[in-house]
Amino acid sequence: MNRETKRETAAAPLSVTGMTVAYQKKAVVENVSFTLPEGRLVALIGPNGAGKSTLLKAVLGLVPSISGSVAIYGDTYKKMRSRVGYVPQRESVDWDFPTDALDVVMMGRYGHLGWIKRPGRKEKELAMNTLEKVGMADFARRQISQLSGGQQQRVFLARALAQEADLYVMDEPFAGVDAATEKAIIALLGELKRAGKTVLVVHHDLSTVEEYFDHVLLLNKKLIAAGSVETTFTPQLLHETYGGKLAIVSSGGREALVGE
Repeated sequence: MNRETKRETAAAPLSVTGMTVAYQKKAVVENVSFTLPEGRLVALIGPNGAGKSTLLKAVLGLVPSISGSVAIYGDTYKKMRSRVGYVPQRESVDWDFPTDALDVVMMGRYGHLGWIKRPGRKEKELAMNTLEKVGMADFARRQISQLSGGQQQRVFLARALAQEADLYVMDEPFAGVDAATEKAIIALLGELKRAGKTVLVVHHDLSTVEEYFDHVLLLNKKLIAAGSVETTFTPQLLHETYGGKLAIVSSGGREALVGE
C-alpha cells in the first residue's frame, strides 16, 4: 500500500477545523472543529439559533465561512462531491418546480453521470428501487407539488440514497413528518449504518437521540462537546448546551429531556 492509499484509507468522512460563519458581521458559528468517525449515525443538536443548519451549509459550501477548513475523506468538498448526499430542510425547496418524484430521485445520479450524459435504464431502475425503499414507488410519476410534506421528504431521502454516497448530511429530516415517514427515515438510517456509511443529522427531538443515534455533536454557536451518545449525551453537557432552554419532563414514569 503506497503513502497516498494509506492517507485516503485513514481519512475521516468529515473533518472541520476552526469554522466560523458570520451574518452581517455577527458570528453565528464560531471556531468549530470536529471529526466524524466512519460508519456512525451522528446527531447535531442544540437550541434554536445555535447555527446547526448554517454549519451544515458552510461544510457544503452553500454559505461562505470567514475562517476554517473542511476535509471530506481527506480532500475538498468540490473533489469529493459525488461521495456526499445532502437532504436539505423541506422548507428550503421549491416544491412548485414542474417535475415528478422519479425525476427528482434521478437527479441524485448527476454527480456520477455529469450534466451532459442523460440518465438511462440503469439510473431509472436504481431510482425506482430507492423510491420503493422509502415507500414511494407508487408515486413515481406524481408531481412533487401534489405530494404531502412527508411524501416530499421521503422523495428527497430517496434522491440522496440514489447518489450511493459515503457521507450523508441531513438537515432536520424528522421535522414535521408523519409517523409513516419517520418510520421510513429510521429504516433508512439503519440501512446506511449497516452499509458502513456516515450520516450527520440535524435533530431536535432529544427524547429519541439515544434510540436513533450513536454519536452526537452539541452546538450552541460554539461546539460544546462531541463524542459517543453514552459519554456526551449527558444532562450536564445538555444543560451547558441549552442553558435555561432545557427542561426535564416526566411522562408515563419516564423522564425525558426537552430542548427548545
